Amino acid sequence: MTRTTRRSFLKGSAGVAAGAVLFPAPAILAAPNAAGKLNCAVVGAGGMGGYAFKEACGENLVAFADVDKRKVRGALKKKANTPFFQDFRKLLDKHHKEIDVVLISTPDHFHFPAAMASIELGKHVFVQKPLAHNIWQVRTLRKAAKHYKVKTAMGNQGHTFDGLRRIREWYEAGIAGEVKEILTWTNRPNRPWFKKPTSIPPKEAPVPDGVNWDIWLGPAAERPFSNEYMPQLWRGWWDFGCASLGDIGCHTFDAPFWAMDLGMPTKVEVEMKDKPSKQYMPWGALTTYHFPARGDKPPVVMKWHEAGYPPPKPQRWEGAFKSKEGGMAMIGSKDTIFHYGMRPGSPMLLPGSRMQEMKSKLASLKKYPSVKGGPIKELFNYIKGTGPKVGSDFEYATQLTEVVLLGVLAQRTGKTIEWDAENMKVKGQPELDALIKEPVRKGWAFGENMWK
Repeated sequence: MTRTTRRSFLKGSAGVAAGAVLFPAPAILAAPNAAGKLNCAVVGAGGMGGYAFKEACGENLVAFADVDKRKVRGALKKKANTPFFQDFRKLLDKHHKEIDVVLISTPDHFHFPAAMASIELGKHVFVQKPLAHNIWQVRTLRKAAKHYKVKTAMGNQGHTFDGLRRIREWYEAGIAGEVKEILTWTNRPNRPWFKKPTSIPPKEAPVPDGVNWDIWLGPAAERPFSNEYMPQLWRGWWDFGCASLGDIGCHTFDAPFWAMDLGMPTKVEVEMKDKPSKQYMPWGALTTYHFPARGDKPPVVMKWHEAGYPPPKPQRWEGAFKSKEGGMAMIGSKDTIFHYGMRPGSPMLLPGSRMQEMKSKLASLKKYPSVKGGPIKELFNYIKGTGPKVGSDFEYATQLTEVVLLGVLAQRTGKTIEWDAENMKVKGQPELDALIKEPVRKGWAFGENMWK
């Protein structure tokens, strides 16, 4: 960076105002080093970030960042000679010329600033699901990735599973027939990720040693530290997480959304026992999506069942039905395509006897190649030119995440959402604009230049 740009990057009460500076992407991004490895930075190396940290160590780890030193003791010991930061912006400022790809695994509210700052520096990025915290952010990331010509991936691991490919093959071949109804479900909210708060707002506590609370808050409004925010319970608080739907929806919606090319819903309805709260999620909800017809394909209704709203037995299910931790069923006029779990690991047809009857035919339908090693390796191989285009890149992942966030919007407000996707507006409810694009703390405005 030039001295002037460097000063701009580091100014502001929160540290950096990266969104105030347009960083031109280099014409040719940094190539793998002499050993054929990519130069990686990791933002969020503890918890779920341990996966990204491990993958980065298999390449060349340039630097890593985490606001909570308690969670990265092992990483600090393993990579004692690798630069470590609590503020990711300082990492980018000091090491951006050395980095090819940034791997981001933080709470939901922090995904966008970390990803946007990296993309504006011309870096490829991996971001855990959900891609961002509001719809304006996912739309901005989609524009930015295209503008800066960077390679991207979201961490919905199931998009690399063979089961996802089988489901699309079966659907395209007409095995299920005409699908008008989809069931999806989860056992969330549950521990250890969710616990009902003892009070709203939660009980204050001293900031623990090793935690940079100001940086953890990032774009969110200032408030006292609470153990009911971090390290693990942030998902239930609207300023930081996206509730059960944001936690699991990008996994469980993935197969039907991709296989059926569902696009954007026109309406989302919600049923929940709790009254809407501006601070905390409902403790379980039933969210219903209405997708319009696509060409000669009929309209589709997709239901999302959380704890307290158990799913009905899928059509053609034989015997007792135990919903377990989650699952998905695409109910067709001929057959039902089903998988247990949040991801499409082992899809099957219902009833089970149909799998045996159709075994040879299903095997003959295989046309989508496997992806080996998970989403980060998929991204690495694509960057190196040794693998195909990433399946859940930002072109796709922003749309999947937008569907999830529309359900989140319904849960946050308790209102039916009639979505005008073209104009990024909820019809007749302009007051919801502030949730479609949430306000941010001074010094944390990123991506505004993409809309000028």
